[in-house]
Amino acid sequence: MTPFSTVVTEHLELINRLDVCEVDIQAASDLLLATFQSDNKLLICGNGGSAADSQHIATEFVVRYETTRQGLPAIALTTDTSVLTAQPNDYNFATVFSRQIETLGQAGDCLIAITTSGNSKNILQAVIAAKQKNMKVIALTGKDGGEVKALADISVVVPSETTARIQEAHILIAHWWCQQADETFGE
Repeated sequence: MTPFSTVVTEHLELINRLDVCEVDIQAASDLLLATFQSDNKLLICGNGGSAADSQHIATEFVVRYETTRQGLPAIALTTDTSVLTAQPNDYNFATVFSRQIETLGQAGDCLIAITTSGNSKNILQAVIAAKQKNMKVIALTGKDGGEVKALADISVVVPSETTARIQEAHILIAHWWCQQADETFGE
């Protein structure tokens, strides 16, 4: 069995390597702040653990992160069970997020597309739909960035092959974005 200390060491080594994507992390933060300052909204999507992260991130923007501030418009596209079951049933799962973007997205909005592999079909379709709506796209990914890397406006590619470590880095990055929002929009 893998000792816990091994997992902690892997985690810390990855976190210490995130400086390789610092420019993209900062650019994504700037884009998010500009989106909110322009009275546009944020849409977020992902599968599995990344779906949970989508909800977590949206909550931090809508409610607050650590300080009192105005709510910021963020929607996790992973929460409406009626849509999440009707769309795949009537059409297919590859369009579960793109359909919501076609309906809810507007020019000037931003999409955070979370996919550890960068190759999830429904995430790729979401990015394509967002681009067609003249939305900006931030990809949170890992490994080599996958197909989503070339489609997004900004791709934050966490330098790891391990899904769990990638997800841990994603939430750290998103928390920093939320901190930037607290500092910018705080009371």
